[in-house]
Amino acid sequence: MISAQSGQVGSPLLNLAVFAGFVAITLYVVYRVSHRNTSTADYYAAGSAFTGSQNGIAITGDYLSAASFLGIAGAIAVHGYDGFLYSIGFLVAWLVALLLVAELVRNTGRFTMGDVLAYRMRQRPVRAAAATSTLVISFFYMLAQMAGAGGLVALLLDVHGKGGQALVICVVGLIMIFYVLVGGMKGTTWVQIIKATLLVLCVVLMTVFLLGKFGFSISALLEDAAANNTNGQGVLEPGGQYGRTAITQLDFVSLSLSLLLGAAALPHVLMRFYTVPNARQARRSVVWAIGCMAVFYLATLVIGYGASALVGSERILASTGKENSAAPLLAFEVGGTLLLGIVAAVAFATILAVVAGLTLTASASFAHDVYANIFRGGKAEPRSEVKVARLTAVVVGVLAMIGGVLANGQNVAFLVALAFAFAASANLSTLLYSLFWKRFNTTGTLWGMYGGLGSCLLLVFFSPVVSGAPTSIFSGMDFHLFPLTNPGIVSIPISFLAGYLGTMLSKEQADPALQKEMAVRSLTGIRS
Repeated sequence: MISAQSGQVGSPLLNLAVFAGFVAITLYVVYRVSHRNTSTADYYAAGSAFTGSQNGIAITGDYLSAASFLGIAGAIAVHGYDGFLYSIGFLVAWLVALLLVAELVRNTGRFTMGDVLAYRMRQRPVRAAAATSTLVISFFYMLAQMAGAGGLVALLLDVHGKGGQALVICVVGLIMIFYVLVGGMKGTTWVQIIKATLLVLCVVLMTVFLLGKFGFSISALLEDAAANNTNGQGVLEPGGQYGRTAITQLDFVSLSLSLLLGAAALPHVLMRFYTVPNARQARRSVVWAIGCMAVFYLATLVIGYGASALVGSERILASTGKENSAAPLLAFEVGGTLLLGIVAAVAFATILAVVAGLTLTASASFAHDVYANIFRGGKAEPRSEVKVARLTAVVVGVLAMIGGVLANGQNVAFLVALAFAFAASANLSTLLYSLFWKRFNTTGTLWGMYGGLGSCLLLVFFSPVVSGAPTSIFSGMDFHLFPLTNPGIVSIPISFLAGYLGTMLSKEQADPALQKEMAVRSLTGIRS
């Protein structure tokens, strides 16, 4: 059923029942695998007990967020070709991770990105910078997931008031906190494996059903998509979203840089490489992840254009979740209430799993880098460190709820692109310099991380993301000075330049013995 008054689709009771079923199953799984979460290795890295294939599917679950499922499908449904460019950036970015990062990070560190960056540097300032970067990036990524939760449940449970949506976001946050507190990395990984399997199966089945409606003719699908879209034939051509002016074209270049370079520097993705026993399994993880994601993103292309064809761009934009509701609306058109309930549960699972992974990463970074290695000088008891990580998870979860309420209504793919920009700006330059440049030192690390992170924050604050546009967070105000919505084209080069200048202008010398030790360890995995 579709209510014309509310815009709600399907049966709220059925949707709620499927939500509750998924939560109950995953909570049971988390509880069953949580009996050995007393050591830091168990809590942070699941004892490095997962295989490459298992971890690859878990990475898929961690990476394919609400932005991938809801945001990209909606962007393709409304903007067509330009919306699919998000998919290309998200997928191609994994080549950087495979070729330059995965194996070396797995061999060098133990639990967090800070382990790699601080290996041959002064521990306290570098770990503090790594923790700051991780917390900021995780927070922005969480905003996207929480915004997706608000829009999705508003559509599917007929919750339209801001207060009701805020309550839903808080419920999501509480369930996520439980996953992290009880399950640690092992429980979170199994949630992500279940979620990734359901998500890929769901989009493949939707694609098959959808193509069947058009006689398995891609041409017929695209013709109807153009006919039911306000952009007409423009949805089949480049330039619908990013080709209107020189500014939007430059914005697309900036977005592409952020997506391409950001994935290999996302803290929650880097942390996943520690859950496998060796570098070979780390590489295998990425290969499995790329395969699963390729299937998923090809399916979202069909789903996006299918939503344009069967639902229409006007109805999508008029719905409660706007672009984010394209996939659920299409599911209702293709398979009725039952398929809608399944898609809704998968989307909900997507949000829960990704936010749980982000919360675990943020709490691990604070507990391991700040508490254990800065406050306790590397001599913290494992139980006390895990306790601090759990307390941090609660704090991070509460902040994510508050941020999600403020960001509710924003396009989730767009918000995730900002998180990628932060990751590429703050982390990528320092990771690559640490792994490949012998002369790189502590000053360069700090300049690179804080320079990239600070410039990115400053540019976003004075961009149309925050003010000066109808889609801004503060739409009624205008203090924007920077014209682009994604700052990557400026902040990423600033980070690399700042890291280089900090190293060259500093009188501090790199430790040649530690540099050689790190080189051997990163290539072989041999630990002293």
